[in-house]
Amino acid sequence: MKFSVGRDALLKPLQLVAGVVERRQTLPVLSNALFEVRGNTLRLTGTDLEVEMVASLPLAEAAQDGEVTVPARKLLDIVKSLPAGGELKFERDGQKITLKSGRSRYSLATLPASEFPNIEQGVGNQAIELEVDTLKKLIDSTAFSMAQQDVRYYLNGMLLEVTADRLRTVATDGHRLAMADATVTTGVASKLQVIVPRKGILELSRLLTEDGDSKAKLSLGGNHVRVEYGNLTFTSKLIDGKFPDYERVLPKNSDKAVLAQREELRSALSRAAILSNEKYRGIRLALSSGTLGIAANNPEQEEAHEEIGVDYKGADLEIGFNVSYLLDVLNTLKGGQVKLALGDSNSSALISDAENAASWYVVMPMRL
Repeated sequence: MKFSVGRDALLKPLQLVAGVVERRQTLPVLSNALFEVRGNTLRLTGTDLEVEMVASLPLAEAAQDGEVTVPARKLLDIVKSLPAGGELKFERDGQKITLKSGRSRYSLATLPASEFPNIEQGVGNQAIELEVDTLKKLIDSTAFSMAQQDVRYYLNGMLLEVTADRLRTVATDGHRLAMADATVTTGVASKLQVIVPRKGILELSRLLTEDGDSKAKLSLGGNHVRVEYGNLTFTSKLIDGKFPDYERVLPKNSDKAVLAQREELRSALSRAAILSNEKYRGIRLALSSGTLGIAANNPEQEEAHEEIGVDYKGADLEIGFNVSYLLDVLNTLKGGQVKLALGDSNSSALISDAENAASWYVVMPMRL
């Protein structure tokens, strides 16, 4: 096995592949990336048995075929530290692989390619083609609401729901919920739901870049989801479980509609949050005609008070929220104005972009 590749051409694919590799593994080979040379193509693969990333890149010079696994993180650190624009020359020598670049020379231990695990190839029974930036926006609009290490394992991921003309992403940790829609022609006869685990979603978001007209192919199967995009193929196992009926938690009787400038509200909440209780992060909203008051305090008897003008003409209302949850929503939304739909002090808030409601956010109230 022998090949040459540009340092800059190898760096990004290697970063993506190394991103799925866990630092501490029970199987030593899982700390490695699989390098395969066939003809004039180099194929890199990394996996942790749950998520797999494959990147292919063309080789300018004739290469000697072969396959081997190399320590992913060590190689990435070496490649990153080498000068930009350099040429990397790899050659396998027994149980080692040698990397030469200019006057630099490195020798890395390898493990046989035969030990490297392979996620099953036959993944999708339903394939959808869509814009890359559409898929990325759906994921980034909802990913922050996924649970982390919740005993309700089906919350530690994101629901992908496909109907004939729509792709929807939903995430919830039990305290807040995020939902986003995109119009996509899917050809699905009946509603299809799969739950992609948290790590898979985060790696997929890292992989996708909003670059205009690029298309991605999304394949959904009984056990796996796969995304093919350019010279990259991402595969993730699915969470085997039933996602909650999220439509039941969408507030139905929110008779109080508030319009606020998103950046003004975000800034006021950020300032008030400085003096909120560090553990519970509670703030109190006081709503009256044309005005929204924001108050926070903490066990040290420190207090913050903010007031902003809003478009609101209903009855007075006081309600408490976790300020971090509100800020997560306001940091995710992009529009100039935000709409809050409220009921009473015990009802959840439904938040959306006032001009373009393609995503919705539910935040449960707090008792303060």
